[in-house]
Amino acid sequence: MHRRLLLPALALSLAACEVSQEQEVQLGRQNAEQIAAQLPIVDDPVVERYINALGTRIARPADTRGLEWQFRVVDSREVNAFALPGGFIFVNRGLIERAGNLSELAGVLGHEVGHVTLRHSVEQLKSAQKTNIGVTLLCTLTNVCDNGLARVAINVGGSALFAKHSREDEREADAEAVDNVVRAGISPAGIPSMFETLMKERRAEPGVVDAWFGTHPLEESRVTETRRLVGALDAAQVAQLAVDSPEFQAFQRRLRALPPPPEPAAPQP
Repeated sequence: MHRRLLLPALALSLAACEVSQEQEVQLGRQNAEQIAAQLPIVDDPVVERYINALGTRIARPADTRGLEWQFRVVDSREVNAFALPGGFIFVNRGLIERAGNLSELAGVLGHEVGHVTLRHSVEQLKSAQKTNIGVTLLCTLTNVCDNGLARVAINVGGSALFAKHSREDEREADAEAVDNVVRAGISPAGIPSMFETLMKERRAEPGVVDAWFGTHPLEESRVTETRRLVGALDAAQVAQLAVDSPEFQAFQRRLRALPPPPEPAAPQP
């Protein structure tokens, strides 16, 4: 029998009131611990060290509240990423392996950091009680349930709102991502190019990227807008920013050399 992951009572008590930073971090930490216990997390010190170093490099200049950022790699071939309140970010192995260079992965991390710094997840939390949504977070992150491969009893009673943002939230996080990666010394050109990669893959192998498109509305207009934002920057400055690095390539090779992600468990009768 699967363990149930319940949204902390704290979340429900905060649905109709202002959420303090302390409450936001407490909620994020509680859910991050429970999610990490339920999802297959890549347990490799080199991978963990790199993703946290890169994530922190992007998050710290963007963070005005002194959050304790944590980045985890989910061992799933599905393409997705997910931010909890308070600075707890999960990114799927499948997304990292599809990134063409450092700037493409950095753009995704910068986008998720933007959701946290803009407090999108907190705003969604405040409406969770009214929506009364019961969902499966593992299905949301990996899309396995939509694919009919598995059902898991991880009921988070509303926190799937953290994994699915409005088009306006996505637009705002895209703009934040551009600023976030530039402040980290990384080229923002990877943001629209990663979008294009995912859109091409949706046409070629939709099952693997369906989870991303289910939680991150993506249209051609987002590619156009992020290209416009990048084009508005000083070209000489952008030319000096990192597009790739030997460290990223070594990290990606390390990840690809690990045993393949586990197959989703068969449904329990």
